[in-house]
Amino acid sequence: MANIVVTGAASGIGAATVELLRRTGNNVVGVDLAGAEIVADLSTSTGRTQAAAAAVEAVDGMLHAAVCCAGLGPLSSHSGGKLVSVNYFGTVDFLEELRPWLARAEQSFAVAISSSSTSTQPAIPENLVAACLDDRESEAVTLGDKVGAIPAYPASKLALARWVRRQAVTPDWIGAGIRLNAVAPGVIDTPMTSGSDLDPNLAKAIDFYPVPMGRRGRPEEIAALLQFLTSDAASLLSGSVVFADGGTDALLRQDDWPKVWEPTPEELTRHFTN
Repeated sequence: MANIVVTGAASGIGAATVELLRRTGNNVVGVDLAGAEIVADLSTSTGRTQAAAAAVEAVDGMLHAAVCCAGLGPLSSHSGGKLVSVNYFGTVDFLEELRPWLARAEQSFAVAISSSSTSTQPAIPENLVAACLDDRESEAVTLGDKVGAIPAYPASKLALARWVRRQAVTPDWIGAGIRLNAVAPGVIDTPMTSGSDLDPNLAKAIDFYPVPMGRRGRPEEIAALLQFLTSDAASLLSGSVVFADGGTDALLRQDDWPKVWEPTPEELTRHFTN
C-alpha cells in the first residue's frame, strides 16, 4: 500500500484518480478547495505550504507519490493570472514542498498535469512561459491577466511541461530516487470543459478541435495512466510528457515532432472548420 497525495481531488480527473488508487489498495489523501481531506487554496503561497504540510502529516511523513491534478481551464470566469497561479505555481511549489519527503522513500513518483494544447495551440506567449520558469510569479500573474485566460492556459501548461523536463533529470529529483513526469491530456469530459460556469459558445467550440479518435476523453482514462505513472511499472520514466489526447498532437504535428505546431492559415482552416 502506497501513500499518495492527489490535488484537485474533488472533481474531474482528480476524483477519478483518487477512486482508482483507493480501489487498488492505496492510501490516498486528497487536496482541493472543498470536498477533500485537505482543504487548501493552491493559488496562494500560503495555501501551497499549508497543503503540503497537512499532506505530510496525514501520511506520518512517509510519502510515495504525488499527483497534481488541480487546475483551472481557459473557458471559466477566472482571469488569466489566476490560471497561472494555480496551474503552474500551484503545482510546482506544492511538489517542491513535498520533494524532501518523497526522497525519503526508496523509489517515489510525482506527476503533473500539462495539456496537449501546449503543442497544438498557436501563438502561446513565450514571455509568460519564461516568467513562470524564472519563478517570477507576480510578473507572470500580471502577464496572464493581460493576455487573458485562453492564451494563459497553454502558457501555464507549457511552462509546467518544461519545468518537469528540466527538473526531472536533476540530482534533486531522479538523483533522489523520485520519478517526475507529466501527462498532457487532450479534451477530457470534465467540469473544466462542460461545467455550468462556462461560456456555452466557447464550450461548444471545443468539439471542433480535431480528435482522430472521434470523442472526448474520459476522466477514468487519464486516471489509469496516472495510476501507472505512480507505480513501480513506471520506474524507467523520468522527464516524460505523455500525451493522452486521442491522437490530436500526432495529427497536427506528425513529422514536425518534436517542434511546436505553427499552422499556416490554410492548415487552421482545414483542421478547425467543420
